Amino acid sequence: MSDNKMSILKFPIKFNYHKLILPIIIQGLFIILPIFTQAQTTPTAIIKGKIKNDKGEPLAFAYIILDTLSKGTASDLDGNYLLEVPEGNYVITAKSIGYKSVSKKIQAKAGNSYTLNFSLQEDTEGMEEVIITGKSKTKELIESGFAVNVIDTKDASTRNLQTNELLDRAVGIKVRQNGGLGSSVEYNLNGMTGRSVGIFINGIEISTYGSSFNLNNIPPAMIERIEVYKGVLPAHLAGDYLGGAINIILKGDLSGNNLSISTSYGSFNTSQTDVSGMYRHKKTGLTARASMFFSYSDNDYKVWGRFVRNTLPDGTMVNVTAKRFNDAFKTYGLRAEAGYTKVKWADEFMISYNHSFAYKEIQHGQYMTKPYMGRFTRSHANVIGLNYTKRNFLTQGIHFKFNGIYSDREQYVQDTVSWNYNWFGEKMIGFHGKPIKTASGAQQGEPTMITINQKIATLRTSLSYDFHKNHRVTLNYLFYAVDRNENDEIKHVAEKKYTSTSDLFKNVTSLSYETQFIKGRLKNNLFIKHYNQKIDRISPYADPVTREYMEDHIKDSRGVFGYGLASSYSLFNNVILLGSAEKAVRMPSEQEIFGGPAENIVANTELKPEMSHNINLGLRLGYFKINRHRFLFAGTFFTRNVRDKITLKSEDRLVNENVQLMPFVNLGLAQSIGFESEISYIYHEKLNITFATSKFNSLFKLKYDPETGKPLSRYNTQIPNEPFFTINTSIQYRIVGLIQNKSVLNINYYFGYVHPFNTIWIYSEKTMTPPQYIQDVGFSYRFPNQKVILSFDIKNIFNRELYDNFAVQKPGRAYYVKLNYTINKFKL
Repeated sequence: MSDNKMSILKFPIKFNYHKLILPIIIQGLFIILPIFTQAQTTPTAIIKGKIKNDKGEPLAFAYIILDTLSKGTASDLDGNYLLEVPEGNYVITAKSIGYKSVSKKIQAKAGNSYTLNFSLQEDTEGMEEVIITGKSKTKELIESGFAVNVIDTKDASTRNLQTNELLDRAVGIKVRQNGGLGSSVEYNLNGMTGRSVGIFINGIEISTYGSSFNLNNIPPAMIERIEVYKGVLPAHLAGDYLGGAINIILKGDLSGNNLSISTSYGSFNTSQTDVSGMYRHKKTGLTARASMFFSYSDNDYKVWGRFVRNTLPDGTMVNVTAKRFNDAFKTYGLRAEAGYTKVKWADEFMISYNHSFAYKEIQHGQYMTKPYMGRFTRSHANVIGLNYTKRNFLTQGIHFKFNGIYSDREQYVQDTVSWNYNWFGEKMIGFHGKPIKTASGAQQGEPTMITINQKIATLRTSLSYDFHKNHRVTLNYLFYAVDRNENDEIKHVAEKKYTSTSDLFKNVTSLSYETQFIKGRLKNNLFIKHYNQKIDRISPYADPVTREYMEDHIKDSRGVFGYGLASSYSLFNNVILLGSAEKAVRMPSEQEIFGGPAENIVANTELKPEMSHNINLGLRLGYFKINRHRFLFAGTFFTRNVRDKITLKSEDRLVNENVQLMPFVNLGLAQSIGFESEISYIYHEKLNITFATSKFNSLFKLKYDPETGKPLSRYNTQIPNEPFFTINTSIQYRIVGLIQNKSVLNINYYFGYVHPFNTIWIYSEKTMTPPQYIQDVGFSYRFPNQKVILSFDIKNIFNRELYDNFAVQKPGRAYYVKLNYTINKFKL
């Protein structure tokens, strides 16, 4: 038995539930106390409505301003707006470029909801300057100093777009997907990939919810907005990430009871349905939300080109065109929440339950060189959670948030078929005319029927104090624990005691200090973080000679500090300078350390933490308005200097094409330097054009071999398997009143470009992806009753070769139709 003595701490074999008691007690007290103290807070009312022009057309991006409060908002693409205000009398003004402003008086009482619609007349005499005295949530995030993009999902939810597709079209983001719907995904944010990029749902790490509930199957209709942070992270996302984060904010609209249903069908027998609804009782604050989804696809799209080859009986390889035959995907899920919102003792107190299931056939490993038959994975998760938020907690100026999640996840991977197959789904024929068996008795490695059970507890607490009008201090704490057990039925039939156990504990504590100076024009966010991670893994095995029971026992404990600063300065109303810097730390994840059979990932318990010094410098200009024209420019320069970069090992396929099982490894030193920019143009709220580009060099910077001292040939070369130059362009044109009065037709066009990139370290034309030109078109038609939307999309309209992670080919031309139906303001 080997014992890695990297830690003096003792770890039990089984999950230590008593280690959760103290965090639960401490954080539980903060939840219970306000119920008894009944701390007072200012009651609020909701004001909502629609802004149209004199022709009855909705006005997008019109401004709604309150006279007595530094508060305001902007209307969405359909002209709708919503404000939450304290009880009182107000004058509300609606303004839009090219239109005369309109003001209305209202007396708002706490707990009530009011509808206030506006009709603006076109201003033919002159243009009135619109001054935004209040800020929307999106504007607040943009001006926070962090390099952040906010993606609105309202339009995407009515189209045949997956959440990952929506992200892939945003500036500086490249979604790496190993095939079609349901395949494994990685995210590249300006050169930082894999677990360097955190994925959150409402601030909770998405891994807590299991592989069956992820951005592959969460439809945009369930999402309110997506926050994308590049490089430097705010303290409230207190995880160990250094490349940035994607934070999915699920819908929690309290403006009215609603029910939404959508269903779609398209190529490759792909069908998707999602249902979501919300109900709130105004007097008591009792609130319930629920959403469900179902997706299925055969994923039997054609593949061709330089990476799809069959081996003939004489050993020669020929390129072929074939359909994927072992790639079906099915998933369904349910999310339900119940509790109280906007009551005296809590802004929100919700108990939630998630159930999700996914079945995925596995067509190949990391590369497409060897197709599989009969290899599949099945997973499900049951997750319960508690969310509590309270402004002015116990006393004025103290704000408290708590999220507690417990997840019971299980994944099963089966691989027992012992024949080799070609891309036609046929058994490979050898030189003597007989089918060839695999050397190991399975499609990849030894036969397996492995079940991985994971019990995960996540506790996240945030306590902030506004001790001055422009000063806030915030303490955040994250506790994350995983108990993982692996049991392979084939390997353990004789002796059930050969069950691997793996425990991981993580603590991240952060303290931030936010300030505003020069009348709010200069904003700073200074923070410090402490990361601590402990692992304990026992891997039993039988001695190959004596067949006696043996154990590999590995323990490790690491702790390190990180720190950073984010600042923004408003030179003028529409000119903002942004800057952020951070020493960031990322601990190896559970999958990187313990492996992932479904993704062909081998365990590597010797991974070191990844550290990076990140710098972002940005400029935002706009929106500038000239008559009916609006312009926006945003640009960011960034650097990432990384030590011990964690990445999936890139095998040199020219040496061994059949290597499909790979570990994550530390690269040593890496550097990413580049820029991203975005230009937007809007004409008369009808034409919207966005152009975005991102380019960087992600270089290997270790010059000498640490062991031999000899120069390394890979020094200063581009790290393989990373797209480093992308372009995204979107065009949307809106027509109101076509065919039917008050109907809305949106016509959409998308163009994307991905520059060729090598998939291995050794340069070769055979392993280089070709230039990729992606073009999609579509339209959506909203009927006059505002309840029904019909959309139609054609993706990859010219059927071009599109490649992604390790040159895995993505689907060709595909057609999809989708129907949305929404009911608002219903009563029970």
